[in-house]
Amino acid sequence: MLLGDFLKEGISRLKSLYPPEEARDIVLTLCESRLGTGRYTYATDPDYSIAPDSLDSLSGDMDRLSAGEPLQYVLGYAWFLGRRFKVTTDVLIPRPETEILCQEAIKAFKDPRGRILDLCTGSGCVAWSLALELPGSVVYGVDISKAALAVASGQDLSSDRSSPVFLKADILDSPPLFPCGKFDLILSNPPYIMESQKKDMRPNVLDHEPSLALFVPDEDPLVFYRAVARWAEALLAEDGTGLVEINETLGSQTRDLFLGFGFGKVEIIDDFFGKNRFVKFMR
Repeated sequence: MLLGDFLKEGISRLKSLYPPEEARDIVLTLCESRLGTGRYTYATDPDYSIAPDSLDSLSGDMDRLSAGEPLQYVLGYAWFLGRRFKVTTDVLIPRPETEILCQEAIKAFKDPRGRILDLCTGSGCVAWSLALELPGSVVYGVDISKAALAVASGQDLSSDRSSPVFLKADILDSPPLFPCGKFDLILSNPPYIMESQKKDMRPNVLDHEPSLALFVPDEDPLVFYRAVARWAEALLAEDGTGLVEINETLGSQTRDLFLGFGFGKVEIIDDFFGKNRFVKFMR
């Protein structure tokens, strides 16, 4: 089959799930990853033919994509802050908004050899990014999911810099003692989507990404932020900084929660769409 024909067929199979441009980008990215083709190979080399064995593999990929499975799970990786991270259905797919969380954390980090704690670490993309961007820092990542921790600790990001330490813990419980002492920076992207918001979500997220990392009950949507605040009470060093990603509809409530725990300089930070997306607080 010609590459151009495969592209047209693939876009057609995805049109009920995605807008046309997004469907096109998905199929082009799939071909780039599997075949090594460029974005315009179908146009610059219209006679490019896909080998039968490659076509069989691509057809299997398209079956998964047309069933609504996200491209990142099909490929087995996602890009985050310029690095390639392994992802499976045991972890959330890293989002561009969460890159802002890391960028804000790097700006707030005062001690190049300080200590960082990432709560609800998931794939470990935040913990790894900070460990690599802030060489000399000591980074811990915590999650309740053994499967997620296996993904995080198994990231292929070989470096001569220190790797994060990943630990299993439930942040709804009391915090354990850490051998490094208190932390200069505590950050988290916890579950924050209310059950009532499911109706507004795409099936590719709702049906495939781990609900444990996404949803909170409508009657207590800030449950994980109270947990983060309690951990920060116990573990955040003097002059330390906390950063959390939040539900855009609960910005003022989340800010007030941290103020209620006695933290100072609590502020809401918007994402690149102008939506309330992060809360920053200080000891």
